[in-house]
Amino acid sequence: QVQLVESGGGLVQAGGSLRLSCATSGVIFSMYSMGWFRQAPAESGKEREFVAGVGRSDDNTYYADSVKGRFTISRDNAKNTVYLQMNRLKPEDTAVYFCAAVRGYYVYTRRTEYDYWGQGTQVTVSS
Repeated sequence: QVQLVESGGGLVQAGGSLRLSCATSGVIFSMYSMGWFRQAPAESGKEREFVAGVGRSDDNTYYADSVKGRFTISRDNAKNTVYLQMNRLKPEDTAVYFCAAVRGYYVYTRRTEYDYWGQGTQVTVSS
């Protein structure tokens, strides 16, 4: 049974930092590419959007323009965990953050490319 469990969300003031973690089980983690997506509040009208992704190699990463230079994705294959370090947070970063996994080599940016999803963790940034 595949499980992805996010943690590390919370309430933070604008300009602050959070580190999200996503612990995986039931897959050979080193053979999977991982991604972080976020879903803004319903009233925003936004769909779930790609935030950051990492391929099998830790140095193969890609970021949405909105987070580039502020967020960093990394993976620890020994711990079967992917991280998202979020710095200089803004109110518009408020969302539920999901991690996702797909067996592959590259960075994948579309929701439909991912096979497994976590339940999400809430991040709220106050102004």
